[in-house]
Amino acid sequence: MEERLVSSEADSGETFIEQSLRPQNLAQYIGQDKVKENLKVFIEAAKMRGETLDHVLLYGPPGLGKTTLATIIANEMGVNIRTTSGPAIERPGDLAAVLTALEPGDVLFIDEIHRLHRSIEEVLYPAMEDFCLDIVIGKGSSARSVRLDLPPFTLIGATTRVGLLTAPLRDRFGVLSRLEYYNEKQLAHIIERTADILGIGIEYDGAIEMARRSRGTPRIANRLLRRVRDFAQVIGNETITNELAVGALEKLQVDKLGLDHIDHKLLLGIIEKFRGGPVGIDTISATIGEESHTIEDVYEPYLLQIGFLQRTPRGRIVTDLVYRHFQMEVPKND
Repeated sequence: MEERLVSSEADSGETFIEQSLRPQNLAQYIGQDKVKENLKVFIEAAKMRGETLDHVLLYGPPGLGKTTLATIIANEMGVNIRTTSGPAIERPGDLAAVLTALEPGDVLFIDEIHRLHRSIEEVLYPAMEDFCLDIVIGKGSSARSVRLDLPPFTLIGATTRVGLLTAPLRDRFGVLSRLEYYNEKQLAHIIERTADILGIGIEYDGAIEMARRSRGTPRIANRLLRRVRDFAQVIGNETITNELAVGALEKLQVDKLGLDHIDHKLLLGIIEKFRGGPVGIDTISATIGEESHTIEDVYEPYLLQIGFLQRTPRGRIVTDLVYRHFQMEVPKND
């Protein structure tokens, strides 16, 4: 099978270190307590019945652990996981190749599932509901439909934009789980766990400082830890202290709320060029040189979460909190 379409966990291309950072079971997975509690019940019930787990949809902002959770589900079920993504499946035949290669009980993980083409979704519906595949052989008057049986499997879909999923596809998932942003203590725990795996000495205050600037996201927390580790090694510190973390993060242009230079560029651009808004997302995109979907998927969710941005029918507006954050005078209402 083409490697661009699907890969097993062993062939995912991750380095050994990156794999070792991922928790392997629900007990090791930090945060998302409600999601974990429910999944534990669903997995245990499926195993008791000797059935495959119902199809699972994981949604929420990027970097919160959807891919990791999919791998954990496969591990907890004791089955193999096959991974692919919505953009990689370009034709119905691509999906058919992926589905027919599954073994009984396998987990098929489709990242960015909202980007599946509608014609491909039509192939997916009977596969999810009846574990069968309808394919058309031939063309014109000689064309005929053939139904192939598939082994029972669990589809796990991940998306950052659940609103873009069609209702028929969304309704075929039996388990829908939203992943929420992490709090500082959870992120500090993740940072300490990662530091321990990587053999890095770290004080709790240093972990909290990085957690505070991680935008509620484990992926960012681990990335900041690696960069702060670089500063610690260069200056000869064996332990990451609060002072070292603050100095390194300032050099990385990550402020106390976790906003980086792109966030600053976005917010200040709205203030300086559009008097605080409202302004459309495409105009913001052209102004700061970032694609609109990147702004919507990567930067905007956190800015909305902390109350720095508001969405209105006319466009985006910065709030008074932004002016105070940049120590600017809050404009008076007209």
